[in-house]
Amino acid sequence: MDAIILQILNGLDKGSAYALIALGLTLIFGTLGVVNFAHGALFMIGAFCAVTFSKFLSISYTVIDETKTDFLGNPLKVDLTYVEAWFGQSVGGTILDWAVPLSILMAIPVMVIIGFIMERGLIKHFYARPHADQILVTFGLAIVLQEIIKYFYGANPIPTPAPDMFRGSFDFGALLGFDANTIIYPYWRLVYFLFAAVIISAVFAFLRFTTFGMVVRAGMADRETVGLLGIDIDKRFTLMFGIAAAVAGLAGVMYAPINSPNYHMGMDFLVLSFVVVVVGGMGSLPGAVLAGFLLGILESFASMNEVKSILPGIDQIIIYLVAIIILLTRPRGLMGRKGVMEE
Repeated sequence: MDAIILQILNGLDKGSAYALIALGLTLIFGTLGVVNFAHGALFMIGAFCAVTFSKFLSISYTVIDETKTDFLGNPLKVDLTYVEAWFGQSVGGTILDWAVPLSILMAIPVMVIIGFIMERGLIKHFYARPHADQILVTFGLAIVLQEIIKYFYGANPIPTPAPDMFRGSFDFGALLGFDANTIIYPYWRLVYFLFAAVIISAVFAFLRFTTFGMVVRAGMADRETVGLLGIDIDKRFTLMFGIAAAVAGLAGVMYAPINSPNYHMGMDFLVLSFVVVVVGGMGSLPGAVLAGFLLGILESFASMNEVKSILPGIDQIIIYLVAIIILLTRPRGLMGRKGVMEE
């Protein structure tokens, strides 16, 4: 039983990342009709926003510390960060420790601006083009962004630690009545799941309960009619592209302590997330979230040694097998809408 609970937790962790990326992919496809294969690169850029912000806060200069001496009794030269110099070592140290969560403040405007530039500068020219053209141009854009990150940050993963208070593990076994230390799970992975739940809930609430969101949903259902009402739906859809980019970026920011950012992490998640979108149903936001968590849990169970001993390599193909089965039995996906990508 404890192994099952642990795999469910692992699945929710993976599913959170899949669901967030798939949610952004679906927002873009549902509003603009664009299959955006550069969305994984936005996830990667978000992770490197956390790296950049952490490095920025760590900029230091050399000072003489009179309280520390060498073996000759001479004061030592030490590195002091500007943050600690400005705010004091206590407050400054806390800011440095919480660099990853605080980098959200940097990531949101950066990702929205990048989203606007992508949509206005390139993707808008492919609205009327076939989906194959959209896939090719956005996939090429993803490669360009990936190589830019590689050029500036190098090819090696960059460790980006979580705050000290979240670096330990939580004893789920004791909480659920099992023996102590039977189900140990990292705090930050739990934080990531809760963060994903908040972001997903915020996006759905925004679309459901705000006037802007209602207009966007109406435009997703019938763009021409909304346009005839005198509403500039194109501007709203462009803003939704920026919001989708921000969602992917925030997913990357908070994932940085789990998987050290590297230049190819966007591609690693993109293909799987696109499969999640197809399984959930193209254009279906609830389907993308449901499929993300479902496939994350299935992938986690498939990675168990007991399962791999019976079906070697099943953990590498389980998501694709499930996608094949779903699409053979429900070609529109779990919650897909009629007529989407059926022309």
